Amino acid sequence: MAGNDWINSYLEAILDVGPGIDEVKSSLLLRERGRFSPTRYFVEEVITGFDETDLHRSWVRAQATRSPQERNTRLENMCWRIWNLARQKKQLEGEEAQRMAKRRLERERGRREAVADMSEDLSEGEKGDTVSDLSAHGESNRGRLPRISSVDTMEAWTSQQKGKKLYIVLISLHGLIRGENMELGRDSDTGGQVKYVVELARALASMPGVYRVDLLTRQVSSPEVDWSYGEPTEMLPPRNSETLIDEMGESSGAYIIRIPFGPKDKYVPKELLWPHIPEFVDGALGHIIQMSKVLGEQIGDGHPVWPVAIHGHYADAGDSAALLSGALNVPMLFTGHSLGRDKLEQLLRQARLSRDEIDSTYKIMRRIEAEELSLDASEIVITSTRQEIEEQWRLYDGFDPILERKLRARIKRNVSCYGRFMPRMVVIPPGMEFHHIIPHDGDIDTETEANEDGKSPDHLIWAEIMRFFSNPRKPMILALARPDPKKNLTTLVKAFGECRPLRELANLTLIMGNRDNIDEMSGTNASVLLSILKMIDKYDLYGQVAYPKHHKQNDVPEIYRLAAKTKGVFINPAFIEPFGLTLIEAAAHGLPIVATKNGGPVDIHRVLDNGLLVDPHNEQSVADALLKLVADKHLWAKCRANGLKNIHLFSWPEHCKTYLSRIASCKPRQPRWLRNDDDDENSESDSPSDSLRDIQDISLNLKFSFEGDKNESRDNFDGSLDSEDRKNKLENVVLTWSKGVARSAQKSGSTDKGDQNSNAGKFPALRRRKHIFVIAVDTDPSAGLSESVRKIFEAVKEERAEGTVGFILATSFNITEIRSFLISERFNPTDFDAFICNSGGDLYYSSLHSEDNPFVVDLYYHSHIEYRWGGEGLRKTLVRWAASTTDKRGEKEEHIVVEDEETSADYCYSFKVQKPEVVPPIRELRKLMRIQALRCHVIHCQNGRKINVIPVLASRSQALRYLYLRWGMDLSKVVVFVGESGDTDYEGLLGGVHKSVVLTGVCSSASSQLHANRSYPLTDVVFYDSPNIVRTTEGCNSSDLRASLEELQIFKG
Repeated sequence: MAGNDWINSYLEAILDVGPGIDEVKSSLLLRERGRFSPTRYFVEEVITGFDETDLHRSWVRAQATRSPQERNTRLENMCWRIWNLARQKKQLEGEEAQRMAKRRLERERGRREAVADMSEDLSEGEKGDTVSDLSAHGESNRGRLPRISSVDTMEAWTSQQKGKKLYIVLISLHGLIRGENMELGRDSDTGGQVKYVVELARALASMPGVYRVDLLTRQVSSPEVDWSYGEPTEMLPPRNSETLIDEMGESSGAYIIRIPFGPKDKYVPKELLWPHIPEFVDGALGHIIQMSKVLGEQIGDGHPVWPVAIHGHYADAGDSAALLSGALNVPMLFTGHSLGRDKLEQLLRQARLSRDEIDSTYKIMRRIEAEELSLDASEIVITSTRQEIEEQWRLYDGFDPILERKLRARIKRNVSCYGRFMPRMVVIPPGMEFHHIIPHDGDIDTETEANEDGKSPDHLIWAEIMRFFSNPRKPMILALARPDPKKNLTTLVKAFGECRPLRELANLTLIMGNRDNIDEMSGTNASVLLSILKMIDKYDLYGQVAYPKHHKQNDVPEIYRLAAKTKGVFINPAFIEPFGLTLIEAAAHGLPIVATKNGGPVDIHRVLDNGLLVDPHNEQSVADALLKLVADKHLWAKCRANGLKNIHLFSWPEHCKTYLSRIASCKPRQPRWLRNDDDDENSESDSPSDSLRDIQDISLNLKFSFEGDKNESRDNFDGSLDSEDRKNKLENVVLTWSKGVARSAQKSGSTDKGDQNSNAGKFPALRRRKHIFVIAVDTDPSAGLSESVRKIFEAVKEERAEGTVGFILATSFNITEIRSFLISERFNPTDFDAFICNSGGDLYYSSLHSEDNPFVVDLYYHSHIEYRWGGEGLRKTLVRWAASTTDKRGEKEEHIVVEDEETSADYCYSFKVQKPEVVPPIRELRKLMRIQALRCHVIHCQNGRKINVIPVLASRSQALRYLYLRWGMDLSKVVVFVGESGDTDYEGLLGGVHKSVVLTGVCSSASSQLHANRSYPLTDVVFYDSPNIVRTTEGCNSSDLRASLEELQIFKG
């Protein structure tokens, strides 16, 4: 391809894709222009969305090459690269279109099935009424910003909470969080979310009825960050401390609590925190339990004061909040801030990276799964705008706006939802602190001129900005954002540069974070900044554009004041803005706004009516709006007045009123055995000797016979009740009976306090063990499991004889299968302190009091995990799914999944898998359940030959946290033994503060196939280099296991 200088025209078009500086009309669509340019068409239509910086650098290098032949070769390579990018983009667009079409069909099918299930008990008239109610409901809410702002509502809520002192837990994991001098913009993890959660914590703690607010985050003790981020605790003093000082208690107020997890000496980005989430959960659980006891002594009459809600912010904190909510059995709230599916769609549209490359860079699939789990677990999802609900959350399997309205209508009618649940989406715009805002008396022009020279210490930032301008008295157009491509600052500079009237009337100020050296900035941010600097030079904007290198957080109010003083305008030109907190800040300082019409600014503008909305892709639209506000002083004054008049609607007190009212609407939940109700008059009745030993006979006799035959008493009991009623009545009978026995014993004096304490020490034995070994090896019960158990027993033979080491068996088998396994392999039930059965769906303890029934069921555990359990409605849907999974490769269809009624339980529905090699991936079943609003935890187990479906927040790892909460079992003294692979809940067993021993060679083949079709790789969530994880040699013996335990410092070598 000789003499290919023609490509220069393409490269020049890349650098200058818009019209000339004096051209009045502009449009991104070439077909709408008067003349057609093939060069511009190629650039704008074919490679739109690609990073121009790389192409420009290549072009510069090619132009600088002296040799014509080498130069032509480089230019030719660039031409092929552009062509290849265009083909790649079309291919990715086609694949994504197919994927979206499939998703729409799946959602519609799931919605139809859910509606059909729920329509069984409605008459035709009721069905029609429901539809009309839903449509009316949708119309009535459309376009409104739902807020609870009336004084009557708040007074009613306050009267209900009178005498209550609430404990609220907020979680925000990534970034650098501290109360003062926040380093916003330091990196992509330390942005607006950091400021939001700190101010939310401070504002909530100042509300009546709230005693304490903890903001949990990561402790960072790294030399690359300030020492303050390594402090375990930081108090957030209230802004109005003078009025609240008398009302504060010993531990009241707002606090930042920094939990150590992950690499101790590194500040790592959020994408690399996923493997360390379980460690945070264990640390946070310890803090909350301790704080609940402290608050109980202060304000709870000795009873623990549990959080009224746990609120996760962003996907990583949402994942953590879900696990903590399940471990503590308290309500969960979630705020996404930025959503993974929305980000994935944007990146795919740009077509710079494939789906696999996006996942590798951003760990996007793990993030999406965390957001789906947050939908499963949350009572309430808080959003900033309605756009977030209608355009972003609806992309998720776990949320369907149409089905959500149907479920809400059924709840209002007091009609069963057949086990289906949907979180309540609530729009609560972020609040703002007004303490630092200086109100203006009269017109801004009347402000004293004493400090106009900018030399006052309070106005140093004014001088820093004004030094850029040749005429600093012109109105200032202010933009405050990171130099990120999605913030669209280049379009703003281009619009300003190409509009001569605007340049003559106004100056432009760009506050783009802090920087020392452009070469030290991240590649993307540096590219944006360089593009802006080149445009400033291209349009000769020197003396008209300010871009200071540094500013402090407390300088921001002064920057707004400067812009308002000059009768300027604030602009947010982002392509999509999730909310737009800076728009509220600008309005509070009396600045009219120009903002993108995509996202949160639409809702803000609807409330404040203080500016104009524009298409961020259209430079002419941006320039026209800015010029209109700057030139029309009457319009400017009207927008300013509107903003100041309505800004109180975005104050933190207003936000907290709505927030606390929503929390009050949640059904209170807390650990069942610690509830302070009238039935539990004496705390001794909750001791382990009473609450469990007294249950054992009736609970097991009603449930099953270990000889394998159904008990007659159960048959009679089951005959008159359906599954849900049977479960509830069984639980009530057992609990009432056990409490009566306990009280009778106390009244008769047969059990004195000393005897109770003695029994409490013996049952369960977990309390007195120095170490607990959890055997969670997922192999066939008659082969590898028994061999592993014997080796572990032999490795700690002396400690086992002394009673300092206890054992827990954690498997996917039910208690009958465990009983058979123990008998066949000649183990004694008392060799183990506890049995986690059905993949975490049941919990039993071994008992010394009965040889016939050597197991005691923990019914409190059932009440702990039953949150959002779908019951019979879930079972019917699972059976229907199993019937649809057939193998059609042979002469006749064969069912590959069938219900296993023998091994199913009230909180575990089991299914046999006849052909594991052809069964659909477990993620497909999980997706199907979520689409139908059925919340559950689906686990593929026993080498792929069984599927267990248990409550959504139940698992083997969560059962260990329950034992910590209930019996004080120190998780840091727990050792979990696992194989090289295992069931699909395997990842949960490796993370946390406990130690893990991986038995090399065990579960290395068949089980590993279960993880082949995961949504994300196991390495994204398991930190195999952790010092808490040790691998044995293949075919290890008891001596090798002992050495592994010594390496973990369980025993001294």
